[in-house]
Amino acid sequence: MATGWAREGAVQEQIDSTVAEGVELARSRLGQTGESLSECEECGDAIPERRREAIPGVRLCVACQEAADAESRDSSGFNRRASKDSQLR
Repeated sequence: MATGWAREGAVQEQIDSTVAEGVELARSRLGQTGESLSECEECGDAIPERRREAIPGVRLCVACQEAADAESRDSSGFNRRASKDSQLR
């Protein structure tokens, strides 16, 4: 396949890497098993009982979970789609 400046197989490697990251992210988001914590393991604040009932195995309060989710979204911020705009910069 003609890919311009990319070496042979680079496009498939990018695709495979993107898929592997997606699988890893999905596995990390699978429901945790075990008993829910009554206090957040990050900040120590109490985790509401309704949250513990709704999410078995919960370990973080809402604020810490939102921060963790935002961090995981930000960590994959580079462009793997090789758009022409990103190549021209």
